Amino acid sequence: MHYRNGREAKNGDRIIQVEGGEVVAVGELYGAEPGNDYCNGHIALTQPVQAVACLCDCLHVDDVAAMLAEKGLDKRPVGK
Repeated sequence: MHYRNGREAKNGDRIIQVEGGEVVAVGELYGAEPGNDYCNGHIALTQPVQAVACLCDCLHVDDVAAMLAEKGLDKRPVGK
């Protein structure tokens, strides 16, 4: 099991799900089973409904999307 950038995935990892270069979920990976990188596992959402923002610790979603595109991580890999 591997993430889009090739890093090995493990249940319990804190993850960010991206679609089309945008962050759509933040949470903890669970229920993933070895041997498949597609539709394998669940995300226990950890994003609070409301949070205090220290802007010096934040990035705009458009800037994150641009960084993903710059690294070629904005597109889903072709299935095996």
